[in-house]
Amino acid sequence: MTSDTPSSLSAALAAGTVVLDGGMSNQLASAGHDLSDELWSARLLAERPEAITEAHLAYFLAGADVAITSSYQATFEGFARRGIERERATELLYLSVELAREAAARAEGVGRRLWVAASVGPYGAMLADGSEYRGRYGLSVAELEAFHRPRMEVLAAADPDVLALETVPDAEEAEALLRAVRGLGVPAWLSYSVAGDRTRAGQPLEEAFALAADVDEVIAVGVNCCVPEDVAGAVATAARVTGKPVVAYPNSGETWDADARAWAGRSTFAPDQVRGWRESGARLIGGCCRVGPEAIASIAGTLSAT
Repeated sequence: MTSDTPSSLSAALAAGTVVLDGGMSNQLASAGHDLSDELWSARLLAERPEAITEAHLAYFLAGADVAITSSYQATFEGFARRGIERERATELLYLSVELAREAAARAEGVGRRLWVAASVGPYGAMLADGSEYRGRYGLSVAELEAFHRPRMEVLAAADPDVLALETVPDAEEAEALLRAVRGLGVPAWLSYSVAGDRTRAGQPLEEAFALAADVDEVIAVGVNCCVPEDVAGAVATAARVTGKPVVAYPNSGETWDADARAWAGRSTFAPDQVRGWRESGARLIGGCCRVGPEAIASIAGTLSAT
């Protein structure tokens, strides 16, 4: 790290644009790992942790500045269903951050500051039934906060640079996450999964983004795991409503079939779209599901050239 490189992610966002990584699951699948499991990529935390390090490393070498950990679907409840006790689940949550740190250390020669974002997926990710794309789980905000807070405490204790409160389908779950992040001592970004100008649960994005406007812990607000076509409008709304830097990392444009546990349709992701996102206020830009290292390299090249 050079002496003039911002020491915090928040400072980096004030100085310019930061490149996020792409999808963890597709990178692991392309390496031959079977993810047809309720724990998804989190299963490899216990079985093949070195594969996760290699996936992070591939994105760093492609041009990503930030690695998002493999803890999206890692929860105490999900691990318990697989017979993994709480103490071991705690170790695996810690490990998710450590593996990303290890990849950053191995990529030290890239000549730029690298950060680790600890993924906090929505309640529906634990259910593994596709409900993270619907929300409305029938739980109160208090119940959702009680679900999220314990693993957020563990992830925060592992000392990531930021918590990624991501793929949030419902403004009520966002409210719970924003309550849970207070006092943890780690900044966070909040990103919704959206459809058009609404959350997946149907709330207007203006109202959803406004929840984070005055939360000091939140350094960026935006969208992820939505189709690329929905990003530009959401970015503009998030920037206008919150005044915060915006995070944007859509999926490839394909659709997740929860019953078949597979992606369907065609990709509509084009790296040159990121210029418009940046002009609208996006400062953290990357890809989510089905967006791999080649696309991240193109994003990094596009952003550095303009």
